Amino acid sequence: MNRKPYRIESLALLLLLVAFCAVVSQAQSGRRQPKPPPAAPIPTPTPEPTPQPKAPEKEPEVGFIIGSDRFGSTTENYPISYYDAAMVGCADRLRTGSSADVSVSQTNMSRGEAIKKAKGETKTYFVFMRLVLDQMTARSLDDLEIEFVVFSPQTAKVVITGRSYLNVNRKGPLIVGPTSRGQTGALYREELIRRAGEDAGERILKALHLTVPIMR
Repeated sequence: MNRKPYRIESLALLLLLVAFCAVVSQAQSGRRQPKPPPAAPIPTPTPEPTPQPKAPEKEPEVGFIIGSDRFGSTTENYPISYYDAAMVGCADRLRTGSSADVSVSQTNMSRGEAIKKAKGETKTYFVFMRLVLDQMTARSLDDLEIEFVVFSPQTAKVVITGRSYLNVNRKGPLIVGPTSRGQTGALYREELIRRAGEDAGERILKALHLTVPIMR
């Protein structure tokens, strides 16, 4: 049997199959869609910084109430502004010299009322102030003196008592004694009284071991 025609037919069929597969493969590759680009990453929100809790403010361990007898218990009545100047000066020094809470009473108080007020406090001292004038040695209102006494809380025990003096020649932060002589204007006298009040406040701080250097 002659197999040559059969081989030719087989070879032709194989070539035809190969050509068909090539056409199909090319058609399929032509239908492929382009690969989409990768999606952009979604931005992650930056977390807000956690606020730091504020430290609670520490309450002052000690306080002062400053009051005075403006009207009735002295033989002479002096201008209310003089008493205010004395108390303000004392309060200013107590505030700048310590961390104490300081308040000035706006009502008139006798010594007995000051003691009663001190006994009702738990950590607040009462500073009782009076303006006095020695009738035997004083020549004018320039010789006024501030008499002060400090009562401890709860017991009203006297912590410190003393006097501060007006001094027109005063240069430093402390008043050392009465050296003023001669008439002085009312406004200037109020300033001297305020400074005498500062001296009282300074001495109170030292007695209670609360003093700090004066900032200038």
